[in-house]
Amino acid sequence: MKRTKSKIDEDLRKFSSILTNKMNSGFVVLERNDKLPYAILMKNKKKVDHISNFFMFCATLGLWSIAWIYITQVSSKAKKILIAIDEDGNPFEEKCF
Repeated sequence: MKRTKSKIDEDLRKFSSILTNKMNSGFVVLERNDKLPYAILMKNKKKVDHISNFFMFCATLGLWSIAWIYITQVSSKAKKILIAIDEDGNPFEEKCF
């Protein structure tokens, strides 16, 4: 099924607005292709302050260990995502490993 020029322009506007929102939240564009359209974005890992987490661990008698493990293992990792528009014009996002 052929798509009209206005539909393609509308899809590119959606794609660009999604990219802008992601870049405002801290992602950086590694690769971008406007013909297909797709982009690969990356967010650098965060540094974990283990000293303050240790004090929180002691103050909460160990309950903070759950949050500390989550922060260390999940939240502080670098993230790569793929954002693209499929054939129907629907935007989607996938994690890159």
